[in-house]
Amino acid sequence: MKDSFGREINYLRISLTDRCNLRCRYCMPERGISKFSHEEMLTLEEIYEITKAFVDLGINKIRFTGGEPLTRKGIVDLISKVSKLEGVKDLAMTTNGILLKEYAKELKKAGLNRVNISLDTLDEDKYNLITRGGKLKCVLEGIEEAKSVGLTPIKINTVLIGGFNDDEIESLVKLTEKDEIDLRFIELMPIGEAANWAKEKFISNDIILEKVRELTPTPREDISSPAVYYRLPNGKGKVGIINPISCKFCANCNRVRLTSRGQLKLCLHSNNEIDIKEALRSGQDIKKLILNSIYKKEESHHLEDGEYIKRNMNQIGG
Repeated sequence: MKDSFGREINYLRISLTDRCNLRCRYCMPERGISKFSHEEMLTLEEIYEITKAFVDLGINKIRFTGGEPLTRKGIVDLISKVSKLEGVKDLAMTTNGILLKEYAKELKKAGLNRVNISLDTLDEDKYNLITRGGKLKCVLEGIEEAKSVGLTPIKINTVLIGGFNDDEIESLVKLTEKDEIDLRFIELMPIGEAANWAKEKFISNDIILEKVRELTPTPREDISSPAVYYRLPNGKGKVGIINPISCKFCANCNRVRLTSRGQLKLCLHSNNEIDIKEALRSGQDIKKLILNSIYKKEESHHLEDGEYIKRNMNQIGG
């Protein structure tokens, strides 16, 4: 399945819910979110039907996101069904890790291959501050459980925030020294209600290589990956740097997103959405709609133009 620029689209990120058990400052407002009605959300059966259509068209890599995907009831059964679809080669999840200790064994048994865990600090008080109430201990226990049951390789996603965790870069990088953990630093993106806050706290990922000079580049195994990887001398894991703001990686983009309300987003940094849910419920040929939509995928995003997307990240899917 190719877009009009010849890019092979084989990666679908599916948001199972816009709800979350945390209130991270760069992701959603402090008051939380307005709850959508059941009718507005995709049912798990609809998610499966849409996912199957995408897989039939050539999607072979799927990631479940949120909000927090583990707050969605029935997730284990859905993963079990999707894992059995012929053509699915990689089935992953992005989670904040709070519920991972409880679910890791079931997820592995259902067919999930690996997890990405969002973790911005190793300091308990700072974690509580940035998440507005989260407990770091739960995440660390979740990481250990994921390692224990084989949800690997584990990737930790760290959003770099000026004045908050830029003093922890060296400590975070050390996580890759003795464990096969890939740590990925992501530039803070101005999205939704947190756009102005994010612009004030933004610092370039260039600071990582300045602070940890012993990092050396590693060969790029996947050109569609937004991360450029480095490694400590004799380190077991890798350090990835993702620069969506200061450096585009649109030329090799291979992904699209499905929101929990059934909107297809062809580009994270765009307000354009296609209503797959309505098409499905009205009996339209969704495979045809998907193919036509993919062909309209934007060549690149235009964050530098100052037009930031309006939805909060929890509403889009990480």
